[in-house]
Amino acid sequence: MAHALAIGRRSMGQAWPNPAVGCVLVKDGRVLSRGWTAPGGRPHAEVAALTAAGEAARGATAYVTLEPCAHHGQTPPCAEALVAAGVARVVIAAPDRDPRVAGKGVAILRSAGVEVTEGVLRTEAERDLAGFLTRFTTGRPWLTLKLAASLDGRIATATGESQWITGPAARAAVQGMRASHDAVMVGGGTARADDPNLTLRGMGARRAPVRVVLSRRLDLPAESYLARTAREVPLWLVHGAGLGPEAGAPWEALGAELIEAPVAAQQIDPAGALAALAARGITRVFCEGGGGLAASLLAGGLVDELVLFTAGTGIGAEGTPALAAMGLGALAEAPRLELAELRAVGGDVMSVWRRGALPPVA
Repeated sequence: MAHALAIGRRSMGQAWPNPAVGCVLVKDGRVLSRGWTAPGGRPHAEVAALTAAGEAARGATAYVTLEPCAHHGQTPPCAEALVAAGVARVVIAAPDRDPRVAGKGVAILRSAGVEVTEGVLRTEAERDLAGFLTRFTTGRPWLTLKLAASLDGRIATATGESQWITGPAARAAVQGMRASHDAVMVGGGTARADDPNLTLRGMGARRAPVRVVLSRRLDLPAESYLARTAREVPLWLVHGAGLGPEAGAPWEALGAELIEAPVAAQQIDPAGALAALAARGITRVFCEGGGGLAASLLAGGLVDELVLFTAGTGIGAEGTPALAAMGLGALAEAPRLELAELRAVGGDVMSVWRRGALPPVA
C-alpha cells in the first residue's frame, strides 16, 4: 500500500477533478503492474493497472489508495472492472466520501465474492487525498499557504522589493509544490505589485496549475504577464458582484475565465472564493499571498497547511509584513497550527505547519 500511495502522488495537480489515486496489482509475491490516475482524471488508476496486467490480473490482489468508484460516468465503475478482471482480493486505504461511491464500491466487490480489506494506511491516504475528500465534507479544496519571509517576518522592503528574499533552492522547492496542486492563487495586490507568472519551470511536461487571482474590481494591469499568457496557461479571475461589462469583457477577450464570488469587508470573501473553485473541480490550492489574502485565510480557518521559508536576513519594521492586520484582541484568538516538518533548504529554513499535524510524507 505504501507503494500505491507513492505512485498515486504522481497524479497530484494532474488528476483534478478526480482524486490522485494509486493502484498496485500483486500476485504470487511479485508486482504485476502499477497504475495511477492519468492527467485530467482518466483512465483511473485501477483501469491503468488492470490494462497493464492483462489476463495475469485474474486471482491477483489489488492495493488501491481510495475505494474503487461505483458509479457510471464517462467510464464504467472501477469496482466492476476489478470484478470482471477476476481480481481475488482488494485492499483499500481510504473510503470515498463522494455520495455516488461511499460504501457502494466495496459492496459491489463483496457481492461478487471478492475479498476486501479496508483501512490499510488510511491516515496517510486521507492526507494525500484530503483535497478531494474535503470537497464533500467542507465544500472547499485543500489549501496550502506559502510564505517566504525574512527573519523578522517581512516579505518585501519599504520600497516593495521582494525578489529574492529566499535562495534558489527554496524557489526550486516552491516549483515542486506548485506542480502538486491544481491551482496557484494570489491576491490582486500581489498581481499588481509583482507581475507574477505563476507558471511551472523545470518540472517537465506537466499539466499546468490554474492561475487564480482574487480581485474584487478586476483592477489588474492589462499589460501584465498574466494577461499576455491567459490563452496559454489557464487564468481564472475571481471578482465581486456588480461589475459592468467594461471590467470583465477585456479579460474574457484575452482568454481568462471570470468567476463571481461574495464580498465581505470590501474584499473577496476567501471562503466563498474557495467554494467557487471547488465547484469547478479544484481539489488542491497553493496560495502565494500577499499579506492581506494570507491573513484573511488564516483568520477564516481556511489554511490546512502553511509552508514558511525563512531567510537569514532582516528587513526591519518598515518592510511589508508577511501577514496584514488580523484584528485580534487577544492571543487566544490567534489561529494556531502544529509543526509537521522543519528542515534546511539551501541557505533557508523551511517549516511546515498543519491543522492537526498529520504524519509527514515519507
